[in-house]
Amino acid sequence: MSEINTFEIFLTAAPGLEAALLAETIEAGFTDAKSVPGGVTIQGDWREVWRANLQLRGAARVLARIGEFRAFHLAQLDKRSRKFPWGDVLRRDVPLKVEVTTNKKSKIYHAGAAAQRVEKALVETFGATISKEAALTLKLRIDDNNCLFSIDTSGEGLHKRGHKSAVGKAPMRENLAALFLRDCGFDGREAVVDPMCGSGTFIIEAAEIALGLMPGRSRAFAFEQLASFDATAFETLKQELTAKAHAEAGLMFYGSDRNAGAVEMATANAERAGVAAVTQFSQQAVSDLMPPEGAPGLVIVNPPYGARIGNKKLLFALYGALGQTLKERFSGWRVGIVTSETGLAKATGLPFLPQGAPVAHGGLKIRLFKTKPLP
Repeated sequence: MSEINTFEIFLTAAPGLEAALLAETIEAGFTDAKSVPGGVTIQGDWREVWRANLQLRGAARVLARIGEFRAFHLAQLDKRSRKFPWGDVLRRDVPLKVEVTTNKKSKIYHAGAAAQRVEKALVETFGATISKEAALTLKLRIDDNNCLFSIDTSGEGLHKRGHKSAVGKAPMRENLAALFLRDCGFDGREAVVDPMCGSGTFIIEAAEIALGLMPGRSRAFAFEQLASFDATAFETLKQELTAKAHAEAGLMFYGSDRNAGAVEMATANAERAGVAAVTQFSQQAVSDLMPPEGAPGLVIVNPPYGARIGNKKLLFALYGALGQTLKERFSGWRVGIVTSETGLAKATGLPFLPQGAPVAHGGLKIRLFKTKPLP
């Protein structure tokens, strides 16, 4: 590790959204980006680790792959772990926890026993403090007898942007919302409407994209506790990446919900995120929805699916009303609907394009149903 400047960095994504994260990663100028199951790999140094955490909207976590070796039994894992240059990356004064995954192709198949050996090596040769409550996680993946060590450099999941304290039931995660917006062709230069806005996730993400605000600007990261961290260089990077507001004149983002509490939550969240000036939230039923003035844009909505919220039978009427309103009043607008139920999506009567891959979300498989501009 100490002899090389770059290493592999793994950006995790919800399975089904790897292609959208790859597009974002390439657009952001990261090197050698490749889509793999569960995310995207890039090559870079610690500065690129910091940048990925700060800048990428669609990544769930950023894992720095800090080294690997082969081991065919626990004694070998123990011996090689003791020779690993932990001090290049870890600090003795920062507690950490060890998480191990193995597969059947490996001679070492007991994850718990492997974790104990690595923990013992860390304590006895490096002086590390091991704690199950630690914010810093060292991950070991043993695959076909290859032991790959990674550090979770994010800490809390990157969907936690750091400025949203209020959420409703079954909220859409911010990183998923960002990738669904991208998948709908949103680039920050058109109006967005969400008629079931909940805590405002889609609208706030869209507004931040339009304003060029970094998703990680308001939070801390696990990499700040590593030996490789340089606070001055990190501050310089943040200043370099902080774009000036560039939302097009008059561009606004509109959320509404029939629930007054949701509207209140969304308004407060937008205020904390610094996008209150370009967002507008109102209380109204879907059937009362009208398009805002100006050019058509994107309607994106994450309605109840009936799994956790709402009676599925009653939801067919809700989806039907949504479809009717959009067909009658939103000519020229594109539509994106996120749901786990194909039947409910079809109840809108909207002319959806071929479906994308299912996306794992909260124990469900959800899909984005999207249209071309409505006639």
